[in-house]
Amino acid sequence: MQEVFKLFIGLGVLLLGYPIGIILARFTKEELNPGRKWILLLTLLSLIGGFIGLIIRNDILMFSLFFIAIVSSRSLKFTNKFK
Repeated sequence: MQEVFKLFIGLGVLLLGYPIGIILARFTKEELNPGRKWILLLTLLSLIGGFIGLIIRNDILMFSLFFIAIVSSRSLKFTNKFK
């Protein structure tokens, strides 16, 4: 039961990554354009690391890296909408 509770908390935090990424894109639009390739690299490395955390069953590593991937991907997607 405790494991299921931890999973739901982790999924809730991952869902919070979407609005946080949009807010970051809105307030840091001038930094996102020149650093676009680095944010894309961060997103890809976070996704790879998140899947590695999933394979080795390390929940903290998996959820942390997936959160970073979600926030950075939302920032990339909404960069052009807030010009």
